Amino acid sequence: MMQLSIKRVPTVVSNYQKDEAEETARRSGGCGKNCLRSCCIPGAKLPLYAFKKESEKDAFETENKEPPVAFLDSLVLGEWEDRMQRGLFRYDVTACETKVIPGEYGFIAQLNEGRHLKKRRTEFRVDKVLQPFDGNKFNFTKVGQEEVLFQFEASEDGEVQFFPNAPIDVENHPSVVAINVSPIEYGHVLLIPRILECLPQRIDRESFLLALYMAAEAGNPYFRLGYNSLGAFATINHLHFQAYYLAVAFPIEKAPTKKITSLNDGVIISELLKYPVRGVVFEGGNTLQDLSDAVSDACICLQDNNIAYNVLISDCGQRIFLLPQCYAEKQALGEVSVELLDTQVNPAVWEISGHMVLKRRKDYDEASDENAWRLLAEVSLSDERFDEVNALIFEAIGGGKDAIENVEEPDTKAQSIEKENGITETSHHAMVAGTQQCLVLQ
Repeated sequence: MMQLSIKRVPTVVSNYQKDEAEETARRSGGCGKNCLRSCCIPGAKLPLYAFKKESEKDAFETENKEPPVAFLDSLVLGEWEDRMQRGLFRYDVTACETKVIPGEYGFIAQLNEGRHLKKRRTEFRVDKVLQPFDGNKFNFTKVGQEEVLFQFEASEDGEVQFFPNAPIDVENHPSVVAINVSPIEYGHVLLIPRILECLPQRIDRESFLLALYMAAEAGNPYFRLGYNSLGAFATINHLHFQAYYLAVAFPIEKAPTKKITSLNDGVIISELLKYPVRGVVFEGGNTLQDLSDAVSDACICLQDNNIAYNVLISDCGQRIFLLPQCYAEKQALGEVSVELLDTQVNPAVWEISGHMVLKRRKDYDEASDENAWRLLAEVSLSDERFDEVNALIFEAIGGGKDAIENVEEPDTKAQSIEKENGITETSHHAMVAGTQQCLVLQ
């Protein structure tokens, strides 16, 4: 069977990311940096944020007790700005031009000419969603400790805790939040579950729940998390989620949905309507874990069936979009037009959600609803294939019909995160003097 692969410029997420040949040559001479491997980790300390796990009784309720540190403003965004002032990023993303494209959908366009420069194109296999972890390739244990913002784990005593200088407990399988040195947007970070276990890029229940807890802890619907599988434009085969802050509604969040079914644990599953990429939306649930388990089981089903996909975690972890896709496969088979390929846009979770990161001035100046729709339509599965994938998902998460309450109720609704959540814009401009986040021109 022919192996499908595409050539693309790999995303540089760490200042210590090297071409494999350089890395192999360097290994024989020792580490030479403050990394997260056994050579450097003994005695190392990093901030630790311990979140409170929910019980069924307090699911989705607001915690009145003041946390020891403002998770989003001070810890995530504040520490991100600190690394920005220290010059750890490859370019200043806050200087990137950004605009909301006029039209019905409100696609967001960003001109980011620096994200792919000075890198050679690399071959990526796109026909295999599950691939074994390869320690010889770049992985997140090779990042410098200065790129790590904090450790993130469940509290042992049921209360939110913050330790500014905690040892890295190797035996406790720490999860960390680190910067992406090639940011797409303000506050762009990586959540790396159980980093030292060197897990490949594949969803499991425990890791997905951790991502939902991070979204819930942030408590701001403008801070979203995303996931790309292999074959859907993940370029590093080491389990990670991405996240950033952008104070505007994504087009996918405003698209109408039609309820397909409900699970007995209260999770509601809907189909995305009037959007160029077909997808499934999960929300509700008696607990955050109920919602997490339903989505992660669906993701595991896709992985096991070798179906590439992206996930957007929205609305503080209470609304999740699951988006199977086939763009990289089409690209490998030569079925994508030269015009689209020339844009060098890799439609991963952020692009599919409506935040188009463009690399050429021409594409930015000519950005339109029609152009964005044309690109994203190539990402989507056909109606027939989407129905087949949905059937696989329902079989996996339902465990049979007993777990499903009802099917295909015709309640169609459009979402607006500003209206649904009563959002008032918060400003992060003043957190660190002299820096600004991207201006969204409307």
